[in-house]
Amino acid sequence: MYIDKFDQSTFLVLKAAYLYYISEKSQNQIAEELGISVTTVSRLLKRAKEEKIIEFVIRDPFVECIEVERQLKELLGIKEVIIAPAVSIEDIDNQEDPENVKKLVALEAARYLQRIIKKGDVIGFTWGSTVYQMINYLNPAQKVEADFVTLHGSLASSVAEWDVRTLVTRSAKAFSGKKHILLTDTLMSSPEITELLKNEKSIAQVYEMFDRVNIAINGIGAFYPKTSTVLAKPEYLPPKDLDELRAQGVVGDLIVRFIDINGKECDTSLKDRTLSIELEQFKKIPKKITIASGIHKAYAIMAAVRGGLIDTLIIDSKLGIELLNIWKIDRKEKRIFRNL
Repeated sequence: MYIDKFDQSTFLVLKAAYLYYISEKSQNQIAEELGISVTTVSRLLKRAKEEKIIEFVIRDPFVECIEVERQLKELLGIKEVIIAPAVSIEDIDNQEDPENVKKLVALEAARYLQRIIKKGDVIGFTWGSTVYQMINYLNPAQKVEADFVTLHGSLASSVAEWDVRTLVTRSAKAFSGKKHILLTDTLMSSPEITELLKNEKSIAQVYEMFDRVNIAINGIGAFYPKTSTVLAKPEYLPPKDLDELRAQGVVGDLIVRFIDINGKECDTSLKDRTLSIELEQFKKIPKKITIASGIHKAYAIMAAVRGGLIDTLIIDSKLGIELLNIWKIDRKEKRIFRNL
């Protein structure tokens, strides 16, 4: 039997690939073990890929997430989209559980914030369960000289853990930063009381911080196709206020501001009775991060995108696919948003 004298290199390629990818040895260690140079090891590993001796496989859920991210970023025209992937087979199986999905999104949001935060940042927060879950995942070992600000007052009936004051206090503590808190409710009984409170020294000082906010982190509530936002409960908004909002075509809420399908604030009496950053001021924040889970929030997100209220979107994969479907149908039939 004829054997080419160069065939021995095939075995060397296999062995180098095994040691590098399976045994996880460095190229220096492999060179020493095989009695060859580091340069030769590098060439052998390159050949292993070229001849398909080794192949790389990315699990389908992750590939789909990356593709959805790319499409949404391009179609919606926003700076960044992050789809929270399932991190294990168990997570893939449990993606029907809304709380599990919310936690996956919150985890990605925490990782993202920890990547981008830097000294001198002024970060504005809103209330909510998803933001609460995000803070649970923050690494307390990461210290940053940053300021943390409430973007609105408290909601009297809110779960204490979700309250914006609690969230800002915990975030500031996690990063060893400084907190700035509106020590008041957000929904007032009259515009006169709202204006009076804005002139109070402690509240005015926080309002002055709004101009310095360069990162905002917020959840989003949905009024369409069905009302699922917590704010629609009677302990938050009376029926009269809800009727006003629906008459104005409310689709969603963020920063305790209520928006229509074009991302414009609904012109109701609530607008002047709310202690919260103004929507136009919010739009000027350089990085506005919306975190959300559940396909029921798709229309609210589309509205916020239309209004220039989102720069970075962190969501689950099913919500991402729903957004793509809505965008495609809207462009094809020109009817979904127009008929709301």
